Amino acid sequence: MQRSITLIGAATRHANVARSIRPLIASRGIAVDNLPTAPGDYIPYDKGQPVKREDRSLDKDTGDDGSSPVSASASSLSNRGRGSQRGERSSSEGFTQSRAVKAKLAGKKPPHLLSLADLSTDEIAGLLRTAMKFKHLYKQGGAATIKRSLASQAVALLFSKRSTRTRVASETSTALLGGHAMFLGKDDIQLGVNESLEDSAKVIGSMVDGIMARVGAHAEVEALVEHSPVPVINALSDLYHPTQILADLLTMYEMYDTTHTLKNTTVAKHRPQDALTAAVGRIDPLAPLKGKKVVWVGDTNNVLHDMLVSYPRLGMTIAVASPKGYDKVDERVWAAVQNGGHADKVILTNSPQEALKDADIVVTDTWISMGQEEEKAARLAAFEGYQVTEKLCAEAGAKPDWKFMHCLPRKQEEVNDEVFYGKRSVVFPEAENRKWTIMACFDHLIGQWKV
Repeated sequence: MQRSITLIGAATRHANVARSIRPLIASRGIAVDNLPTAPGDYIPYDKGQPVKREDRSLDKDTGDDGSSPVSASASSLSNRGRGSQRGERSSSEGFTQSRAVKAKLAGKKPPHLLSLADLSTDEIAGLLRTAMKFKHLYKQGGAATIKRSLASQAVALLFSKRSTRTRVASETSTALLGGHAMFLGKDDIQLGVNESLEDSAKVIGSMVDGIMARVGAHAEVEALVEHSPVPVINALSDLYHPTQILADLLTMYEMYDTTHTLKNTTVAKHRPQDALTAAVGRIDPLAPLKGKKVVWVGDTNNVLHDMLVSYPRLGMTIAVASPKGYDKVDERVWAAVQNGGHADKVILTNSPQEALKDADIVVTDTWISMGQEEEKAARLAAFEGYQVTEKLCAEAGAKPDWKFMHCLPRKQEEVNDEVFYGKRSVVFPEAENRKWTIMACFDHLIGQWKV
């Protein structure tokens, strides 16, 4: 019995499609029939003829070759996902190149964020402005006011370490920008264990549009950057934590801003982006921070490292109080501070009292980071006297209106309840701002990446 194939719909209307398909089928001894359909028709599985839809609005216009137009929603989705956002359509070949492919062909690297040391002060300010805009748009007008710069794009969240704030902020940010977040935890993927980091970066990067990586050793995220064809953002490594410090900077701006530019800007329902874009453009998010003294009381860890490579450049003084044996700043970080010419704005001491004098902002963090659990007893003993309290700050001479910050999760020994839950604390607005600053990173590095 001779087999036959029926060409339906587009295969019968598009000459180039028919020319490609018919000879291929016929060469295999298969008969070819046509079943012409119009746009909007469909073929029920139990019938042999097209059934007309009631709404045939798409029939009104056709192309020169008899092809049908694409609906506005499908066209805009295709344009967002494939046009300026992901590549350019080739009229001769009829396919779309991804930005990763285009970048490779052009010999260009995608943008990455490993530390705030990677960013200029203008780039930091730009991310903060975008975060402000997103936050204000959402608070006033909801999700519909947010431009979907990640439409039809996927972001891989490679998290080797547990996470609450970073994961929630990353997933909700991707959704608001119209993208899809794919969470890959330590039980889903073990970077460098079952597969080399190089192979993982190449494979995952070939399937997504961006990577958010929360890893152990900083070398792991560096390897991802070296081999990934798409942007990589450091969600945390043992050396740096850039997205946390961006959130802290936004929180500081909100504390010290006296212009109230955004608070006095109303979002128009018909064009919500316009007024906000204009208002944000007038803001210098770093101006209110100049001259402030930030005091770190605690372990010299990844959060502090990103503070050290950014705060002095932004006009702030940073004092660090850590006990002996826990006071060494990583040489790579210190080299970045010195190379930037801002080492004079950094104070290193073993005395909390010395560091806290004239403090505007007091910051602490966990004394026992992930992976240091076996050192708990020794660390608790070494950090005795470093708990942030009203009494300690008053006796040391902190400014009367000093504020308190913590990246969370918090333990009682690091800061007492009076400070943590009191009027000086901004820890919960600080935590929320993780969302808006991560969203800004996704928008700038992934959504707006142009080759």
